[in-house]
Amino acid sequence: MDSGFNHITVLLDEAVEALAVRPDGCYLDGTFGRGGHSRLILQKLGPQGRLLGFDKDPQAIATGQALAAEDGRFVIVQRSFAEMGAEVAERGLAGKVSGVLLDLGVSSPQLDDPQRGFSFMNDGPLDMRMDPSQGVSAAEFVNTATREEIARVFKEYGEERHAWRMAGAVVDRRESKPFERTADLAEVLKVANPAWEKGKNPATRTFQGLRIHVNNELGDLEAGLEAALESLEIGGRLVVISFHSLEDRIVKQFMRKLVKGESDNLPRDLPIQHVAFIPKIKIHGKALTASDAELKANPRSRSAVMRVAEKLR
Repeated sequence: MDSGFNHITVLLDEAVEALAVRPDGCYLDGTFGRGGHSRLILQKLGPQGRLLGFDKDPQAIATGQALAAEDGRFVIVQRSFAEMGAEVAERGLAGKVSGVLLDLGVSSPQLDDPQRGFSFMNDGPLDMRMDPSQGVSAAEFVNTATREEIARVFKEYGEERHAWRMAGAVVDRRESKPFERTADLAEVLKVANPAWEKGKNPATRTFQGLRIHVNNELGDLEAGLEAALESLEIGGRLVVISFHSLEDRIVKQFMRKLVKGESDNLPRDLPIQHVAFIPKIKIHGKALTASDAELKANPRSRSAVMRVAEKLR
């Protein structure tokens, strides 16, 4: 299914190369989107290879179903990658997966389609849910949450310095007219923001915070990283592409913790010199960002950061 909105896959070749795809391997694309990474992985798989894709977005699922009809090595599942552990276990693949790819954030078709309500650039229903059939929409949240809760979302997830003031403006305005449209909310937030950043819409950070909250993106990421590690076989690769500092911080801290290792089944009072700390993963290379050529072709790749790890035990 083609929604009519184009999506350019970020770090396409680099991410698939980092997976070190084996022809007979089993791989997970935790964020199928429009299938850019999945299609390249399938090109590298042999007849015995398998690829399992995950996505919450019904439009992405429709695209995945069309791909699955063309290629029997591929299966698409409408489920968050945070639940991949359960899906993998149900399929008897726990500890047998050769590689997991997570391309985080929101896709271009989601941002560009006004009907999805992710962006203030074009007016549309204030929704923001990746799966519109599940959970609470952005409109429901801003129309019912307390000022304290709205401010917390703006500050923690949007990293907005003026969160309290902007949350107050939202609460005051909804008393006379509840929010239904993206442009309406963006205008109220713009007026309430006392310090505009040059070249950035004053509603940018708050819209980011709302989207992250509505879709539980950071909670899903933490759960998904743990599920990915448990799903991987020894020597399996984890490749994660993040698009803002909050995501990248979680990924970086997760990997660093596992590189430092941990002691298994040893008494807590054992002297530190006798404790063997064994790393669970090793990190491959430094964090990678988009090349100059990719930045020129796709400006949305400017904030992408890719990190790669390999499971050791």
